[in-house]
Amino acid sequence: MAFIVTDPLASIRVILCRPSHPGNIGATARAMKAMGLSDLRLVTPQRYPAPEAQSMATSAADVLGAARVHATLAAALEDCCAAYALSARPRDWSPPVLNAREAASAALARAAQGPVALVFGNETSGLTNDEIFACQTLVHIPTGPGLASLNLAQAVQIVAYELRLASSATPARTTEENALATVADLEGLHAHVERVALESGFLDPAAPRKLRERFRRLFSRLQLEREEVNLVRGLLRALEGRRRNPPGK
Repeated sequence: MAFIVTDPLASIRVILCRPSHPGNIGATARAMKAMGLSDLRLVTPQRYPAPEAQSMATSAADVLGAARVHATLAAALEDCCAAYALSARPRDWSPPVLNAREAASAALARAAQGPVALVFGNETSGLTNDEIFACQTLVHIPTGPGLASLNLAQAVQIVAYELRLASSATPARTTEENALATVADLEGLHAHVERVALESGFLDPAAPRKLRERFRRLFSRLQLEREEVNLVRGLLRALEGRRRNPPGK
């Protein structure tokens, strides 16, 4: 069944990982509401619900009240077809990198296929490497020299504004018949590739040579459809079968 889009912003999901200050949760809800976003998810917040969140969510009590809490980032991303990690820290190994404006346009284009997540980290430590590699794209907000990091709710406000700006040029539409792979589909593919690589000896766990990260970077650039993921995994299953039951035995 096709995924029907009436408002691309309705498919955008904001995820806060391990937020420590409930006031930032409320301010995030307000930033989202002002720009037409409504899907807020929280991954293991330190304090929520809390009065500080309510007081900062001025005119956005509906967005805050509808926020869903998840035990893991994987659970919050499970049905998404794309995920964008917001981080100010440069990393030698990361998914492909976009600035906030580029990411907004790309996210809205992907939102035609299903939910798209924008993932923000903890106020003090940001996103972990594992959380970044759970996403397919790394997003930087350009800042002046000397101060690279922003307040959590401010960062959400900037990205939400860019999404609002980009949405004026993104018409409502119905997706093509072949839906994009969800994050859960991609995680299944990553796990399957790693298992076959280990069983075949291609991946040596004692000297991994960043192969896991290389595979993730490769697949994150392809915008795979679900049917394509199933095709690759079918090939992997066939190869596994031949290794376990070689011809002639």
